Amino acid sequence: MSSLALTLLYLLAAVLGVVVCRSLKLPPMLGYLAAGVLIGPHALALTQNSEGVRHLGEFGVVFLMFAIGLEFSLPKLRAMRRQVFGLGLAQVVLSMLVVTGLLLALAHLVGGVWEMGWQSALALSGVLAMSSTAIVVKLMAEHSELESEHGRRVMGILLFQDLAVVPLLVLIPALGSSPDRLLTALGLALLKAVVLVGLLLTSGQRLMRWWLTQVARRKSDELFMLNLLLITLGLAWLTELAGLSLALGAFIAGVLVSETEYRHQVGTDIRPFHDVLLGLFFITIGMMLDWHILVDRWALVLVLVAVPVLLKLALILALARGMGATTGVALRTGLYLAQAGEFGFVLLSLTQSHGLVQPALMNPILAAMVLSMLATPFLIMYSNRIVMKLVASEWLQQSLQMTTIARQSINTSKHVIICGFGRCGQNLARMLEREGIPYMALDLDPDRVRQAAAAGNSVVYGDATRLQALVAAGLVRASAVAVTYLDVPSALKVLANTRAHAPQVPVVVRTQDDLHLDKLQEAGATEVVPESIEGSLMLASHALALVGVPMRRVLRLVQDQRDARYNLLRGYFHGADDDTVNERDQERLSTVTLPPGAKVIGQPLGGLALHAMGVRVVNLRRGDGHPGTAEPEALLAAGDTLVLSGHPAALALAEDKLLRG
Repeated sequence: MSSLALTLLYLLAAVLGVVVCRSLKLPPMLGYLAAGVLIGPHALALTQNSEGVRHLGEFGVVFLMFAIGLEFSLPKLRAMRRQVFGLGLAQVVLSMLVVTGLLLALAHLVGGVWEMGWQSALALSGVLAMSSTAIVVKLMAEHSELESEHGRRVMGILLFQDLAVVPLLVLIPALGSSPDRLLTALGLALLKAVVLVGLLLTSGQRLMRWWLTQVARRKSDELFMLNLLLITLGLAWLTELAGLSLALGAFIAGVLVSETEYRHQVGTDIRPFHDVLLGLFFITIGMMLDWHILVDRWALVLVLVAVPVLLKLALILALARGMGATTGVALRTGLYLAQAGEFGFVLLSLTQSHGLVQPALMNPILAAMVLSMLATPFLIMYSNRIVMKLVASEWLQQSLQMTTIARQSINTSKHVIICGFGRCGQNLARMLEREGIPYMALDLDPDRVRQAAAAGNSVVYGDATRLQALVAAGLVRASAVAVTYLDVPSALKVLANTRAHAPQVPVVVRTQDDLHLDKLQEAGATEVVPESIEGSLMLASHALALVGVPMRRVLRLVQDQRDARYNLLRGYFHGADDDTVNERDQERLSTVTLPPGAKVIGQPLGGLALHAMGVRVVNLRRGDGHPGTAEPEALLAAGDTLVLSGHPAALALAEDKLLRG
């Protein structure tokens, strides 16, 4: 097969694999693995393991390690030191010790295919200690769990696992040395790593900043990208020349760049190379997997799936529990991290290349790792059910949490439920406090909740996507719900629960842009506020003011744009403090809910001729909570709420007409 045909085959397999995984809402990495299995020599045999593609896959690992180094942040590590260097360190060290002991005991008892020295056992223990950062972080982000109690512990362990790969990349090649040279090889590898890393990190940071600044001054994207590739691959080559791994040099390059002001631009520029080449690496891993093993040695594969998963689950559960987590939080942490990880494949490939794993064991281990990763989405999806079933205290814990929320909201009505208490939620709360409007905020960041509650804010720990939390916060008594975070799936859950159990309560949703505008409005959002539109309005207002447009005209232009975008901002609702001389005759908003005996029930909205009175229908909300369309042909029903805009006298006439029996 020609090089072009081989390249096209790999690209086609990658595209199809990723499309299928995206359709099933699975991480793309699983698609690459499946594609590799399918086209590999053990399935359709469309290609053999090509050395060229294998080298491209190695470059994928290089860019993966560069990206990890780029994310390396001392302030971040310092902020999470308890989770990273406490729980994370304990998990990796204890997992490696226990797995090494078990493998050696098994080799002593069984022998044969399990015969291995302590070097092989130690290398494999490092492989099995890893978990999948790519899968777990993606799924936690989709479920808005990154800041939860178990989410922080999961992220701490994953962060330390990423760091632990670096010494393992030094250790495993040294373990492959002959027994009589093992100690010398270990000492030499350690000395090389310390000297090289020390030199690069002490003098390399200043040199890197100076060099990137010189390149950036040339204002050439091509030149910047070429230098970035040169730095990454050059340092990888340098560490390989020193007898260490390519990936170690790439990690150091990432750390050096992370200390400069160009880290964000570099992260954006390197992403396409990182994703594509890493995909090729996982395809080559998939090609190594012989699916016949799953049939011929299914019992062994199942044991290799079940034992490491249950072992890691038990170890993480015990460690998290010993470090102060509740049993429910500890069990969730273990369930999220029980699988194998992408770095496990990197280390397994390195272990195989240095002869530390028998060929007869390679495929069963590989198959078990793939299966455990395939099971991860389901473990996370059903983690709450598993925890509720296995941990008796978890139900009580959640009940106490709901009781805490209900106790704080029991005497509150006509309040606003704020979903998320980040910057946006806190600003909204301050504005509501100034107007004397009660609110109840729900947030999943325990530190933020503790600090805000101590400062006197009405905020409690709770998941706003869960119906129980919304009901406990007084959903049926609330005057409005505000979703202040940018996660669309979570907003859709809040909308579904609100529409099903309190359809009369309006919901305002914040989004990044208007990409999901229609979906959110169909789900029941009264108003959707895209940040991109508000940002553009502020940018335009400042620009107009700077070029000399009078401020009064600037404010009018911005308000006109808002009126055109947001129906509910066309006018304002009348209040007791609005009866000043200047405000009595201004256009305002008014809501009218149609009683069962109103004459207008069953009539089309256009037939009422409200516009002839000088009244405009801004919005129509059906009695069941569904958003209606204020179209002329819309038929009115009992319980429908109309939002009207007009002058006070005209509104009075329109209300009289609508409410007349």
